[in-house]
Amino acid sequence: MITLEPKKPTISILGCGWYGLELAKKLVLDGYQVKGSTTSEEKLSILKEAGIQPFIVNFELENIVFERHFFESELLIISIPPKRSSPSLLDYPAKIKAIATAARNSIVKQIIFISSTGVYADGNAVVNENLVPTPESDSGKMMYRAEELLKEERFTTTIIRFAGLIGPNRNLAKHFAGKTAIGNGLAPINLIHLVDCVQLTQTIIELKAFGKIYHGVTPDHPSRADFYTKNCVVNGFEKPQFIQELTSWKQIESVNVPKFLNYRYQIKNWDDWLQKIS
Repeated sequence: MITLEPKKPTISILGCGWYGLELAKKLVLDGYQVKGSTTSEEKLSILKEAGIQPFIVNFELENIVFERHFFESELLIISIPPKRSSPSLLDYPAKIKAIATAARNSIVKQIIFISSTGVYADGNAVVNENLVPTPESDSGKMMYRAEELLKEERFTTTIIRFAGLIGPNRNLAKHFAGKTAIGNGLAPINLIHLVDCVQLTQTIIELKAFGKIYHGVTPDHPSRADFYTKNCVVNGFEKPQFIQELTSWKQIESVNVPKFLNYRYQIKNWDDWLQKIS
């Protein structure tokens, strides 16, 4: 007797940017039917060539554009972070609410919302998913409000709070290269590489480990001075100079990733990673 594997759910990814596009490509390779959104006509061909069904979707409040068919998926992944310096930053929760309304009128059952550990203030402490955020920055406040709005909806909402993002075309060291008297040099870094962003999300989907909050952060936290100085040297940038002090900081950890996912990070140690790219 032949046992047929259950059909994989259709997945819509709202926001095929640096992370969303890479995730979409990997899900296509895993046999999922993937719908991907962009706000740019020029990017439609890029999505199509990757085997992603392309859609123009825009939820800027004064210019909402979408096709209902985009939301005809069992799983919706929302990956559109707020623009910190944009006048529309304060509209972000309303934008997420509009997206939820569109999804509510479809077959969406699960939502994965890509959030940020920026919802936590620098409270000079180690924090995990059990701590209720008290954001200080405007972007952190808007992101946390969006999380709360989605949790009020009928969907099963999963929240992934990524730490600082690093990987191809995103080298944070260049922001420090050659600078002097950079404060808070002893503060721990909280970063995650793109390969782990993607694989962590894939693991949640494969295990159907929905309905929880996950902190996506590499469990290795060297100081800012140590990591960024080495990173600049490896990349041939001028060395930065940090002040060896510890002022405001936070160290992001996760209890839910090991408990519910048993996930092993591809990049476990930043020194090892720097050696490999040198």
